[in-house]
Amino acid sequence: MAMSPAERKRAQREREKLTEQERKARLLSRRIVTELYHNDDAALRRVMARTGIEEEQDLISRLIRGADRMPDAELADRIRIA
Repeated sequence: MAMSPAERKRAQREREKLTEQERKARLLSRRIVTELYHNDDAALRRVMARTGIEEEQDLISRLIRGADRMPDAELADRIRIA
């Protein structure tokens, strides 16, 4: 059921009251800490430069979503190394 304008505004005000940490806690599913080898880090930086994306997390999220939308066969072709 759709919310009325008053209900949407009330929800918006509640969201605006949250601190940045509380907002992040509501959105975050989990944290992944990764160590990168020099070549992987260089590749990440090259892709960021080519795409104009300035934040590593933004690029990684976009790559994950793009891979998720690929058909299985295409994903298998792209993910294969060698």
